[in-house]
Amino acid sequence: MKKQQKKLFYGTGILMLCMALMPLTALAAEAGAEYTPAMYATFWALIPPIVAIILALITKEVYSSLFIGILVGGLFYSGFSFETTLTHIFNDGFVAVLSDSYNVGILIFLVILGAMVSLMNRAGGSAAFGHFAKQKIKSRVGAQLATVALGVLIFIDDYFNCLTVGSVMKPVTDEHKVSRAKLAYLIDATAAPVCIIAPISSWAAAVSGFVEGEDGFSIFIRAIPYNFYAILTIVMMIALVLMNVDYGPMKTHEANAVKGDLFSMGEKNKGQEVSAANPKGTIADLLIPIVALIICCVIGMIYTGGFFEGAGFVTAFSNSDASVGLALGSICAIIITIIIYLIRRVLSFTQCMECFPDGFKAMVPAILILTFAWTLKAMTDSLGAAEFVAEAMKQTAGSLMNFLPAIIFLVGCFLAFSTGTSWGTFGILIPIVVAVFADSNPQLMIISISACMAGAVCGDHCSPISDTTIMASAGAQCNHVNHVSTQLPYAILAAGISFITYIIAGFAQSAWISLPAGIILMLLALYVVRRLNR
Repeated sequence: MKKQQKKLFYGTGILMLCMALMPLTALAAEAGAEYTPAMYATFWALIPPIVAIILALITKEVYSSLFIGILVGGLFYSGFSFETTLTHIFNDGFVAVLSDSYNVGILIFLVILGAMVSLMNRAGGSAAFGHFAKQKIKSRVGAQLATVALGVLIFIDDYFNCLTVGSVMKPVTDEHKVSRAKLAYLIDATAAPVCIIAPISSWAAAVSGFVEGEDGFSIFIRAIPYNFYAILTIVMMIALVLMNVDYGPMKTHEANAVKGDLFSMGEKNKGQEVSAANPKGTIADLLIPIVALIICCVIGMIYTGGFFEGAGFVTAFSNSDASVGLALGSICAIIITIIIYLIRRVLSFTQCMECFPDGFKAMVPAILILTFAWTLKAMTDSLGAAEFVAEAMKQTAGSLMNFLPAIIFLVGCFLAFSTGTSWGTFGILIPIVVAVFADSNPQLMIISISACMAGAVCGDHCSPISDTTIMASAGAQCNHVNHVSTQLPYAILAAGISFITYIIAGFAQSAWISLPAGIILMLLALYVVRRLNR
């Protein structure tokens, strides 16, 4: 009880400190003028997400922490006006984000994917795959490497990656006593980091669209060897598994998993309680839905990009709407799955329909956290966080030119960590980088764009309010704060090595020199960590 009171005291203290430090004089704009908050485009715009993140790490409770962050943002926006705070939070926050078509598409995709997982479990496909994998995969190392391999193969979209890999690999990793926290890390580290170096992905399309006045897709391809955080994260994952290195909170989770506690908090999987699986289920009952989902989602994405109206495949991906494409693809895939199950008489129609509420319940935690995170982002947007960072970057760009890739990497990390969005970070920083370097040093422009992408992915990877981090927790069905706290030390190590590598790249301006140097530094760092953790 005292421990909880102490956490509440710390959380309340942080909130009161933020409120006390706010200048209370400048409140509202002049009558008739467009309202601009007193703290617009200042460092205060980043305080709401920082408060939410700190509270989540202190209290280990994510819902109230996010809501307090939203409340701080609303108070800062309104100048502590009660009525304006409420209307801003609910009208411009919750209602707006839940009315946004892109967000609704993601929520539909989440619910349908949860229903598909429930269908595969009830049909016996997951159990059959787990039995097959038990015969083929003999060790914890094999289970983790198989998870990494599947994550690398599913490179089309990070949301799709997180939930699909988690659904397929949970029975395998559970069988070999790999903690849910480690599974969540492997999923998260093969989601955005793989998508950001895959030419055919929703991320490549997003980045290409932000490079105005240049050949965005060509620049994306040329930037891949300089995307150090993504490449080093993949190297780190494989090395961690092969060298059997774990440190920080993850070490405790893995030690407990070997003893039989996969959750390390006495938790049970509350969201995915379904009826007994069909004992006659086969691997086909898992593979058919997964293959149907992959094919339908690819078709859905290129459909939204105009592929069937004459656009090329790459062009269609570049112009695709991931939200609509994934929603359309998942709807088609679940219809195909139900029809096949009915034809094969694996499940009855009534049993199939019972899986929908089961799947929805499994995704409720992820949907709640996503809704809070989107609302928190709306609060920071209304306070001008993007404008503040953009102005700070412009002031820095004129000096320390060779150090600029490393500086951009750090700025991208901080912005994505604070706002929980990597795509938003791309949109802020990439146009600035192009404007600074396009005419003076094209090679340094490529490196700096890579640094922006790497920093955005790194911050997104670390942030508790990132949608990808939330999806990884949902895919592994791991406690969200557990996932964040265990992943953070790993992400920080990869970020530190990447920062040093960007300093090297800023002077060498060659991937042939900087990338091998970064890989060597990463392996040396893991060797030292392994020696220290013996």
